[in-house]
Formats: sequence, C-alpha cells, structure tokens
Amino acid sequence: MSLKGDKTRQSIREKAYCLFAGKGFKEVTMKDICEVTGLSRGGLYRHYESTEQIFLEIVNDFSDRQKKEVVTKIEQHIPAADILEELLAKYAAEMLDCEKSISLAIYEYYSNPAISKENNSVKRQYEISKETWVELINYGISTGEFRRVDSEAVFHVLVFAYQGVRMYSRLMELERGIPSQITGEIKRLLRKET
Repeated sequence: MSLKGDKTRQSIREKAYCLFAGKGFKEVTMKDICEVTGLSRGGLYRHYESTEQIFLEIVNDFSDRQKKEVVTKIEQHIPAADILEELLAKYAAEMLDCEKSISLAIYEYYSNPAISKENNSVKRQYEISKETWVELINYGISTGEFRRVDSEAVFHVLVFAYQGVRMYSRLMELERGIPSQITGEIKRLLRKET
C-alpha cells in the first residue's frame, strides 16, 4: 500500500475509533464511517471491507504499539521505573476519559456468539499486553528497581482494575482519584523503598 493509502487507513481508524467509543460496536455502520471521514462508499471500501475489519485493526493496534514501545525502551536501557511511570500515566489518563473508551464496543463485539472464540483478538491483545508487562516487570526486577513479585499477578491486578474502571465509567460517574489510587498501588507493589 502507498504512503497515502496508509495515511488514509490511519485516518479511517482514528475517526472510526471515536464512533466506536461513542456508539459501541453494534451501532456503527460503514455509512457512519463514510460521513465522519468524508470518503465515498467506494473510497472506504477500497481500504476496508467492513466495520468489523476496521474495529479489529483498532483493537490489535493498541497492544502491538505498546509492546513495541516498551521493548524499544528496554533495549535502550531506559530505567524500568521511568517506563512504568509513563505507562501508568497513560493508563490513568485513559481511565479518566470515558468518552474515548471502546470497552463497551469490545464487550459488544466479543459477546456475539457468532464470533469465533479461536480467533479472538481481545485474547490476543490480552496475551500481548501480559507479555509486555511481564517483560517490563522482570526487567525492573533484574535491574534491582522492582521488588521480586509475581509479574503475572501484578499484571492481572492492573489490567482488570483498568478495564473495570473503563467499563464502570461508562455507566456511572466515578471519583476522579480512583485511577491514581490504582496506579499508586501498582507502584507500591513494584518499586523498592528508597
């Protein structure tokens, strides 16, 4: 695909993301995406065959991008504590921004019985995210910045708290301090006393 085609696909995904965040998965149509992107139906179909294809690229892109960023920083020997701070700051900001959460759309999409459980992108995203966090935590343990902990257990505490806040924030107004409480506890679990 050409550079222009790649930019168009990126623009489609960014604008479709906002639709999925606002309407969920089930309510978004290719017509809606045409309207927000300014593309004709033919122009949109030149890049994507369905809302499902666009949605799955959005879901997969998040975990792939995060893994690449973390691995690059580890390879550059950036301190684990710095990487942790940056990631947790992003997570806290996302937890507060319920308008940009696609958690509802993810739930709608994957709760459909017709979706193949063997080819589950959320499971793939979860596994990549887990690998990323376990790698970061183990890196921090090896550099002496983090305590010896069960890396997978810390990941589970973080990811399920994160997703819970994202989902609940769609249903009710949450106290603004909740994300910082969660990220603060993750830091306390990991960082050694100085």
